[in-house]
Amino acid sequence: MKLADFSSPEFFQNPYPLYEKLRAEGPLVPVGPNMMMSGHYDVVDTLMHDRRMARDIEGSVRARYGTQGFQNPVLQALRKMVFALNPPEHTRMRSLLMKAFNARQVDSMRNLADSIAHRLIDGFSGDGAADLLSAYALPFPVELISAMLGVPRERNPELAAALKQITKLFEAAPVDAEDLPNVNDAYLMLERYFGEIVEARRKQPRTDLISMLIGVQEDDERLTHDEIVANVIVLYLAGHESTSHMIGNALITLQRHPPQFEALKSNLTKLPNAILESLRYESSVHLATRVATEDMEISGVPLPRGTLVFMSLGAANRDPARFAHPDRFDIERELPRAITFGGGIHHCLGYRLAMLELEASLRVLLSRLPGLTLTGIDNLNWFPRGTLRGVEKLMARW
Repeated sequence: MKLADFSSPEFFQNPYPLYEKLRAEGPLVPVGPNMMMSGHYDVVDTLMHDRRMARDIEGSVRARYGTQGFQNPVLQALRKMVFALNPPEHTRMRSLLMKAFNARQVDSMRNLADSIAHRLIDGFSGDGAADLLSAYALPFPVELISAMLGVPRERNPELAAALKQITKLFEAAPVDAEDLPNVNDAYLMLERYFGEIVEARRKQPRTDLISMLIGVQEDDERLTHDEIVANVIVLYLAGHESTSHMIGNALITLQRHPPQFEALKSNLTKLPNAILESLRYESSVHLATRVATEDMEISGVPLPRGTLVFMSLGAANRDPARFAHPDRFDIERELPRAITFGGGIHHCLGYRLAMLELEASLRVLLSRLPGLTLTGIDNLNWFPRGTLRGVEKLMARW
């Protein structure tokens, strides 16, 4: 197989037949020079928890943007973002971030999440029809994160536009040379804006998350100004489009399985498990990467030092060796955890927030609009992305 196989129009529209072929070819499949891919659940899970598999932001930038890549401000910033680091830097930063961004802090957002969902629905419910992505799913996580950070609501559209530019960095293919200046400009705008907020909170602390990040301390360690700014942007990046498109993907999947949808609407206590099954069946996040830091062997396959490994979460989530009838959507399925959120030391820092957002947004939407029906369900336009899966529009009526 070739890496290019995973960027065809047919794959973007429906990746699951190719994922089946990937799994059939073996536990680890060569897809290019010094590159391998796995779609087996047990292999992906093992790789995520193996400390010998690391992030390699330096090598990734050099491979995609050349030796001068780090002259770009947005690529320089990756060096300060927690998801791109390895121990011991990663251990220090994650520990400090978790002191502020913890379960108690997230749980305190439940009522706020509900109120944001209601307010957004108030804005379009009288129309009888809407694009649920632009009217609801896309603004919802940005509004909640901004509220946590104490960012004025009126800045949200500008922030969302800048974030959309920066997410281009996380696709397997590099950003076009013509477009990279736009991505840099978007990052610099966010860096200036949040830098000003951080300085303002130092002078006059509040109860928001930025003030908490300034105040956290462990063993005389604190987050620097640049680390706070970079990781505030990470919070938006990690919680914006992935959550928005997961809201959309869950609705699409439910609509395509009417008995399951009706069972859920008649008993919304099933929603948490329905979300977990949606994360498995049609996740918005389909790919993660690691690099082998030493010669090793996984499932009998040699993995030389320096090998870039693509972990296909989308394929792992449909692995029949892990899930009975994996192509069947079943909101009653017993699921241990969502591999979509990763594993090991890089397990998603914001997974609690993501689950809260998914539950609040879907519960309020289905309660407020019980007659909700997606239109054009058989003619959806999926974004041409290998890492993030979602549709361009999601029209609905009620």
